This record gives sequence, structure tokens and C-alpha cells, in this order.
Amino acid sequence: MAQMPRELNEFAEQVADMLRQIQPDYAVKLIGTSELLVDGRRLDLDNLYRMVSHDEIRGQEIVEHYLDQLFSDDSIDQSDMSFDLVRERIMPRIQPESIFEHLSRELVAHIPFVNGTVIVFVTDLPNMTISITTEQMIRWGMSCEELEQVARENLNNYTPELDMQFVESKEGGHAAIIGEQDGYDAARILMGGLYNTLVDRLGPDFLVAIPARDMFVALSAGPSTFLQRLHRRVVQDYNRLPYPITDELFLVTRDGVAGTILDDYGIEKLEGIGPEAFTDEFDEDRDAA
Repeated sequence: MAQMPRELNEFAEQVADMLRQIQPDYAVKLIGTSELLVDGRRLDLDNLYRMVSHDEIRGQEIVEHYLDQLFSDDSIDQSDMSFDLVRERIMPRIQPESIFEHLSRELVAHIPFVNGTVIVFVTDLPNMTISITTEQMIRWGMSCEELEQVARENLNNYTPELDMQFVESKEGGHAAIIGEQDGYDAARILMGGLYNTLVDRLGPDFLVAIPARDMFVALSAGPSTFLQRLHRRVVQDYNRLPYPITDELFLVTRDGVAGTILDDYGIEKLEGIGPEAFTDEFDEDRDAA
């Protein structure tokens, strides 16, 4: 049995080709590193990629079986599912505004966030996540604000006990890192208890970096040398990781989350920095802690 490519983007391209052969009536387009747009709905391939990574020899067989099961059950078409049926599976994700270069803004249920991002909503199914459309939302009789409230509640309950690592830097700054790797690490900036969880460790106003979907780092608001160094790593991760979001920092206060102006923290805006430019600052701080 043929193996699938090991590189994530090449893997996604081959899955797209296989899907076009299996379901020629669907419009299939690759967006991002490992997401497909299938008849206007986003299909996340991360779970499938992990399955194949654990059994590379049977890679193509696993993908074919996955796609057969997925479409034989019409799992991709969730448009007629009732709100009560999916309520507890609705989750938030933060995406850059640039997603609307591939998707119609009017068709995607979303609300504006800060730092050039938006909050979108997905139905979290056992084998995949599917974006919620404006059409679904309207048929459910929901507003975006009501959908956001449900999604935030589900996010709070998704992982009651987070694995959070605290790090003290060599400059005296502090950081908290969440690494659940469940597709919602960045979205945890939306958690209701985030401020109270971190205020004693990071100070009354602290910063959060979410350069990609599976990255969340909260930072004390100083010293500036610490923030400058960590921001370089944020830019690096934004440039190299799948599902990039933003290299900006978010300000978390008792009143909520806001965007930041980097100059206010003595950080010079960095552009076009590749992954080879910097060492692993987070690992350095772990060693120093």
C-alpha cells in the first residue's frame, strides 16, 4: 500500500486530489497548510494526519477509509442538524482577517476581535471540525453574540484542568504556556477565568501571544528586554507554524482583552523574520527557571 507524504502541506494536497476522485461533484480547494474547503465548508485535516503518522505504511489505505466513511455518512453536511444536537460541540477559534481572502465574509458566522483577527465558530465532531455558516446560525434563530456565548461556555468546559507551565526568564519576566495541542490553545485567550488564573503570577495587566492556532503564551508586561526577546520568538512561530494567526500581542486586563501598540512596551515591530534567525527563547527560559 502506498505511503502518504510526510510533509503536512504535501499530505493535504494529496488528500485533496484523492477527495476529488472519490467525490467529483464536490468543489475541493486547499486553503492554508492543512485545511480543505469542501463545497464552502472548511475541513481540518490535522486528526487524519496524526492517524497516518502513527501507521505510515498503511497511509493511503487509512486516508481512503477515512474519506469513504466521512462522505458515506454525509458527515460533511451538517446544515440540517438542530442546534440542540450540536450545542455542546460548538467551539470558538481565532482566525486572521485574511481568511476572507478564501472565504466569503457573508457566509461565515463570526465576530470581529482585536489585532486584525476574528472569532469564528466550529462544530467539533469526533473526526473533524466543520465551520458554522451564517445560514446555519440564522436557521437556529441565533445571533453571532449568542453563538459566541455558547462557544465560550463550551471552551471553559472543554479541558477543566489545563496543563499550564510557568517560566521565569533570565531578565526577570514571567510567562505561562498552555500546550494542550487540541486545536484550541490560541482560543483560550477567550476563557472567562483566564485573568483570575494568571493575575497573581503575571501582574494586573499582562500580555498574551497567539502566533498560531496551537500556541498560547501569556507574558508579564515587562521588563522590555524580556518582551523584545520573546516577541522575536512570536514572529518566528507566526512565520513557520501551521494555522498562523498574528504576531501582535494582546493585552489582558480585568475589563477584558484588547489589542496593543508594541511601541508602548519598547518593542520594535519586526517584519519578515524566518525561523533560522533566532534561538529557542522559551527553551532558554525553561533551562534558567
